[in-house]
Amino acid sequence: QVQLVESGGGLVQAGGSLRLSCAASGRTFSLYNMGWFRQPPGKAREFVAAISWRGGSTLYVDSVKGRFTISRDNAKNTGYLQMNSLKPEDTAVYYCAANPKSPLNTVVAAYDYWGQGTQVTVSS
Repeated sequence: QVQLVESGGGLVQAGGSLRLSCAASGRTFSLYNMGWFRQPPGKAREFVAAISWRGGSTLYVDSVKGRFTISRDNAKNTGYLQMNSLKPEDTAVYYCAANPKSPLNTVVAAYDYWGQGTQVTVSS
């Protein structure tokens, strides 16, 4: 089992920045690929970004490329999502997730462990 807890969400104006954190406990977090997903109001959960267990490979949805950066610090059992140039359409509940299998995956069902989510609201 891996327990994940997100933090860092909040209310920000368009063009602003937030950094989300995902603190992991339980089984060795460094053995898992990590992903960030988001669920806008009234919509399905969608892929945002993923990073390999060593941090050497990353993957982003096109809509956040150049604005968001995923990273991890395995020594701290923590993953991050740096979000810059935020837009109102980035408003959602953001979730981190862990996937023990390679390669990096954009599919919700591929991830075994999930956090409870953190709300990000971007005002125009």
